[in-house]
Amino acid sequence: MTVEIDETHDPKRRSIVDAANRPDAEFPIQNLPLGVFSTADDPAPRIGIAIGDQVFDLGKASAGSDRFGEATRAALQAPVLNPLFSLGRKALRELRHIATEMLDERTSGSLVQQHASELLVPLEHCALHLPTKVSNYTDFYAGIYHARAAGALLTPENPLPANYKWVPIAYHGRASSVQVGQGMVRRPLGQRPPAAAGEPPGFGPCERLDFELEMGFYLARGNRLGSPIRIGEAAEQIAGFSLLNDWSARDIQRWEMYPLGPFLSKSFATSVAPWIVTTDALAPFRVPALPRPEGDPRPLDYLSDEMDQTCGGLDVHLQVLLSTETMRRSNEPAVEILTSNARYLYWTPAQMIAHHTINGCNLQSGDLIGTGTISGPSPAELSSMLEFTNGGSKPVVLPNGEQRGFLQDGDEITFRGRCHRSGFVSIGFGSCVGRILPSNSSSAAER
Repeated sequence: MTVEIDETHDPKRRSIVDAANRPDAEFPIQNLPLGVFSTADDPAPRIGIAIGDQVFDLGKASAGSDRFGEATRAALQAPVLNPLFSLGRKALRELRHIATEMLDERTSGSLVQQHASELLVPLEHCALHLPTKVSNYTDFYAGIYHARAAGALLTPENPLPANYKWVPIAYHGRASSVQVGQGMVRRPLGQRPPAAAGEPPGFGPCERLDFELEMGFYLARGNRLGSPIRIGEAAEQIAGFSLLNDWSARDIQRWEMYPLGPFLSKSFATSVAPWIVTTDALAPFRVPALPRPEGDPRPLDYLSDEMDQTCGGLDVHLQVLLSTETMRRSNEPAVEILTSNARYLYWTPAQMIAHHTINGCNLQSGDLIGTGTISGPSPAELSSMLEFTNGGSKPVVLPNGEQRGFLQDGDEITFRGRCHRSGFVSIGFGSCVGRILPSNSSSAAER
């Protein structure tokens, strides 16, 4: 893998969009995350870049412009990012450089300045869409602190699976229920564990609804069937990263997961933030992979790469905020209930890709991969309600006195992420939001 810090990361750069120059801006000119948006006046989804409090319309900016290569120009007219990602990381780097120049306040007489009203759209006026057409979604289990804490609730004497430190564990999720994290999530129905041995399982709305704090990343070109991606080349296959909420129905999951793993307990919804922070934007925030304690096995050769161990991790500060219906009626702000950091992953994203493809499995442009729940080593960094409340036995107490062991109808969960490093401008990931709607239990009973 290569980590290139260049002039696009220059902290002295300032944008023609004033809001992008504020110290607390999530989307400064050093970020330039990609997404898909539309407006009431122009409802067709199109590709844009978040810059300050505006969206830069890449489709209009590139049309007929010789700044952009022909293939990039064509890809930017699509309603999703898959064609752009399929051009590979080199094309994404070139696009980043072009957009930086166009949005830099020092570039006098730029196309954007001349046609700002056409090319810059207020973010508050935009509807944000799923950034790629997700053909495949895979969710890993790479957060060792989560695996240990969740496992301890079932088998405290041996919380980690025997293979955990040898193989990046994952399951294939349901791509069709991946949704942009800006809306509602319906409480799922399903079978629940029997109340006592010998009794039939229960059926009805999930009673232990949970979130899982994850990062997601999107594939660039992918690989041909039968041709694995080598560990040293895997990072070049990552177009960018996003926030991801792997919603989980814990009671349904407990009953169904053996022997093949989760099914209905996960497939009802996965939420992703609308903005994808490109791998190149994150270059200043690379960190070494999580150190393995003495005695842990060395990964097999196909999962081992010195550069990946040196800079294959990411330093992203993560937050989870909770808002209840009662809080919103009283105009109370959402409350931060936990924090964590992406650097706590036991397996790197490159290792996940190398393992995913070692059997010849073909990944496709725009495919989504989840890291697994990113819990940290302290109790305040346990990144799901299952862990944070010890299976609901120690509810979190909110400032207004409400308590939550698991999520109730009307609860709204917000994920946020931000990168900081001395000498560089901080960048953000936007937000991934989901509000819980009641189940369709009445209509299901009628059928």
